[in-house]
Amino acid sequence: MKITNLNPDTAIGASAWHIETEGHRLLLDAGMHPKFEGRSALPRYDLVRDKELDAIAITHCHHDHVGTLPVALRYFPKAHVLMSELSYFIVERVLHNSVNVMIRQREELGVQEYPLYTHQEVEDIAPMFQGFRYNREVEWAAFHKTRAGHTSPTLEFFDAGHTLGSAGVMVRGKKETLFYTGDVCFHDQTLLRAARFEDVQADVLIMETTRGNRTTPAGFSRQGEIDRLAASIQRVLKRKGCVLLPTFALGRTQEVLALLALLMKEGKLKQQPIYIGGLGRVFTEIYDLQAHRTHRAHSSLQIHEALNLVVLEQKQVAQMKLTGGRIFVVTSGMMNENTAAHNLAARMIGDERQSIFFVGYADPGTPGGRLRAAQRGETFILSPSAGEVTLKCEIEAFDLTAHANREDLLDFVGEVAPRAVLLGHGDEDSRLWFEEQIRTRHPKTRIIQPAPGNAVEA
Repeated sequence: MKITNLNPDTAIGASAWHIETEGHRLLLDAGMHPKFEGRSALPRYDLVRDKELDAIAITHCHHDHVGTLPVALRYFPKAHVLMSELSYFIVERVLHNSVNVMIRQREELGVQEYPLYTHQEVEDIAPMFQGFRYNREVEWAAFHKTRAGHTSPTLEFFDAGHTLGSAGVMVRGKKETLFYTGDVCFHDQTLLRAARFEDVQADVLIMETTRGNRTTPAGFSRQGEIDRLAASIQRVLKRKGCVLLPTFALGRTQEVLALLALLMKEGKLKQQPIYIGGLGRVFTEIYDLQAHRTHRAHSSLQIHEALNLVVLEQKQVAQMKLTGGRIFVVTSGMMNENTAAHNLAARMIGDERQSIFFVGYADPGTPGGRLRAAQRGETFILSPSAGEVTLKCEIEAFDLTAHANREDLLDFVGEVAPRAVLLGHGDEDSRLWFEEQIRTRHPKTRIIQPAPGNAVEA
């Protein structure tokens, strides 16, 4: 089995793995690098452009896993595109939003290569998408008639518990198997239940390592973090300050909204409007509509019915009075420039009544990462547009991650019992921790960390 890492970076970036097995070729994910701009954000499709591709399998619809799918199909126009049925309901909206963001960045940042694809291109390729239920084994190369004599491999999606539609992918050939975790969560969230990767065994495992550099503190519990968040929100509202919860539009927004709805129902927070962004509203509606198809808690909870959601307009973000204890659940989680989260934060930072609560990861190189690292009273550059700011508001972080804790992923390696493990989707220190731990627990397992663009035999 030959595997090529097409991520252009050594850390978390544009997820894309090119697989060659038993005469067939598959691309796992087609992500866009969240910190690079223009064509440098693309996976290294150029390295495999001369190799005819049978299919593309998408694990989930976050930008770093699906954001360059239209570009991938330019390189491989005959490839079928496979994903879970829940991702199928989301993917077009995600790609259209990506076009909108790139158009705005061309105008505001002068990135002349943007957009990397158009709305029309998304419309043109949409008929190629196929959605499948979890735990249904499907052939992904049988339609190709030019490879007589080859047994068609199969593919199966397993519920990964990370976000709506997220999946791990099992690839089965006549002689060997591969499992790709994608982004996975082995613990229950507020809505989505833990990944269902039971009885997964494979010869080769490609595994995310996002939280490999984070220990789980003694006595930590998710419920404890929820209780701490509820108490913190109550404290801010009591002093008539506002709360900003920067979130990703798909997944984190819906989990936080569901949590707020439950806290209000239990009387732990007072009933009040929740201000959200337009894209967050769209995905929240899909979460509600697809609740019956989803392995989740509170399956009867309809977020739009449980909460008084108010969609913020751009003018409101700039002009709304930040008084009276408002709660904002808006994108982006990293507080990138020209987003509601960034612009609200820029207004709140210098006001000691206000609070910004992080409930997910914020890359150190982003405005959110810089704010999260700042100390109260410190002056720093939030972003080029916001300039120099002095931190006076309250900043707190709550661990409500949608990624597996490293101890659970390490246990999963033992359950899969692969001959080889490929480590990706993590910073260097995260991948090194996993390498050391796997080598100690499973000395016969081959551990591979393929560099960007490198092909390995596994």
